[in-house]
Amino acid sequence: MQTRILVPTGVLGMGFDQAALEAGIKRAPDAICVDGGSTDSGPFYLGTATSKYARSTSKADWRRLMLARQQASVPLIIGSCGTCGADATVDWMYEITCELAEELGQSLIIARLYSEQDLSNLKIAFDTGRITALPAAPDLTAASFTSMSHAVALAGAEQIGAALDSGADIILAGRTTDTATIAALPLKRGAHNGAAWHGAKVAECGAFCSTHPGTGVVLVDFDETGFTIEAMAKEASCTPDSVSAHMLYENVDPFILYEPGGHLDVTAARYQALPRGRVRVEGAIWHPTEHYCVKLEATTIGGYQTSMMAILRDGRYVEKAAHWAESLVSFCHQKIQSSMLLLPQDYSLECRLIGLNAALGDLETSASAGAHEIGVLVMITAKNQETATDISKIINPYLLHHPLSASEDLPTFAFPYSPAHSERGILHEFALNHVLELESPMAAFRLNISEICVE
Repeated sequence: MQTRILVPTGVLGMGFDQAALEAGIKRAPDAICVDGGSTDSGPFYLGTATSKYARSTSKADWRRLMLARQQASVPLIIGSCGTCGADATVDWMYEITCELAEELGQSLIIARLYSEQDLSNLKIAFDTGRITALPAAPDLTAASFTSMSHAVALAGAEQIGAALDSGADIILAGRTTDTATIAALPLKRGAHNGAAWHGAKVAECGAFCSTHPGTGVVLVDFDETGFTIEAMAKEASCTPDSVSAHMLYENVDPFILYEPGGHLDVTAARYQALPRGRVRVEGAIWHPTEHYCVKLEATTIGGYQTSMMAILRDGRYVEKAAHWAESLVSFCHQKIQSSMLLLPQDYSLECRLIGLNAALGDLETSASAGAHEIGVLVMITAKNQETATDISKIINPYLLHHPLSASEDLPTFAFPYSPAHSERGILHEFALNHVLELESPMAAFRLNISEICVE
């Protein structure tokens, strides 16, 4: 049986081509699937249980998709609601959906799949050996769970499948893998396991797998041997290169993809160009695991942060910016510790040179292009906001006037704004990069079914 999935965009709130969406709806999809976010933007959104994307743009995109769902009369599924997939952001999307249902006159059955975890239950799972660290995971002890703010488990196809079984018109899912919403229905209808996960991976970001990524909309046909994918915008095409390359996107291994319950291996996958900018793919293999596991994400408070910015433009200082920054940090450490009586473990002070290896640091391989000015970003982290800001005020005059040597006139650099410091508030950090073993796929998830009746 063929299953046709329409993916309108890589994430709700970024927009998509309306003509391409309408073209996809005319092709009679079996479901419309969209992602709500991920951890790409760091731990802040999970730590605060808020969305990265504006409510106004999310609602505008969702309005168009709810109208499309009504026209196609198929399930509309969103995963990782509100970027982070916390319970609060699932409810946030539910509120938006209820508003739109009233505005559009739509009566709906809505399934809410909650992914947030009870921290006491996670501690029990840790104590009983059911939580395992992934590579580069933070250190974890039983006491770690007392300081976590929010923790979520990443739902897979099985949990989305349970929501589909409810007969819901719209599924609002908490944190899910990017692929789960797309793979769920094809798997339920007998699609090739490897193809279902592979096609879902390729389509997760909409038209990113095409020649015109900004258009958003792709259509994927799954069947018993593989999948066929095409972009819906007139100017966009899928090619074997653009489709195969997406396995590299946000993935450590271009051939292996780990999901709840197993992993995908695309080593033997073959990509065939078809007429009208389509690509046919077969050969991927799905390897189930003996024990069903889901990935965990959580955040904790790492302190409070204040930042500062200055700009070096003097040629000599730009040339020796790294040496100058090292000298500045060393000098300021002495001032901070002597005047505030702080120990090194009480705070951290980081200086990044914007325009000089600021993104990769010591991993940088490219030679300098000979910048004529350097931005200096100072980040101060302490146990409370007052301390972090007090440290910034000690640093302020030296960030403005610190010389390369004690024997020369004091320089003057530029502050782009006044005051030079900005209080960033709580610094959220990831506290879990682990997997949780479950007795059954739904053991860590909750499903709520409700009905909206509009007269």
